[in-house]
Amino acid sequence: MDLRPEQEQLLRQVAEASRRRAEEEKKNDRTRMMGDVIRAQRRRGFRGDDKVRWRMADAALMLMRGLAYAIGPSAQWLPEYDGVAEWLADNRGRGLMCIGDCGRGKTVITRDILPILFEKVINVRFSDGIVGHICYSYFRATELRSRWSEIEHCKVICVDDVGTEPVARVYGETHNYFAELVDLCNDRDKLLICSTNLTHAQLFGGEEDGVTYPARYDQRTFSRLTANTVRVYFEGEDLRIKNNQ
Repeated sequence: MDLRPEQEQLLRQVAEASRRRAEEEKKNDRTRMMGDVIRAQRRRGFRGDDKVRWRMADAALMLMRGLAYAIGPSAQWLPEYDGVAEWLADNRGRGLMCIGDCGRGKTVITRDILPILFEKVINVRFSDGIVGHICYSYFRATELRSRWSEIEHCKVICVDDVGTEPVARVYGETHNYFAELVDLCNDRDKLLICSTNLTHAQLFGGEEDGVTYPARYDQRTFSRLTANTVRVYFEGEDLRIKNNQ
């Protein structure tokens, strides 16, 4: 039977609408299936749903008080502390990476001041709505291998002197424990706080001052650190040397 042009047009429109509905239903089915899989994985503990988040009033003032307590009368406010204070005021679910020159207060902040603030001031908020204080755990980079089982159970992990940890061989397999820690924090929503005296080129490879450095950590580690931490660069004179001259 011959159809008039307008009838053919109507049939094509109906067929196209039917095809689009079928595709949309398939898409919704896949979305529901992935949602079910993700929720099941989280129930088994594969990935948490509890990023560590907070907002802190008077962050700069509290940081300066911590510096005065830890260092004494010689404590002074350095330009890079603005970045740390901004992170303290609202971390947006991200950790902190302090990178740069020696003697600028990186270890004092991460080892001595932040644990006190976590214990006394910061109200930690998880994405599921739970509010409360949680444990702040400090490790030296050289301890990553020996204390790995302890690290796996921590929620907020602070690692000092990143880049000093040796590459280990266990049962014939090579392990870069800091890179594995970055993966662990990413996969389980742990909060990573770390410090290093090495430069970006020394950590991730590149040329600096005429010297070419091999990469200690690969591009995936760099990408995950960038996504999950706020980087603050400490640049300037070594105040430990200056204050003891």
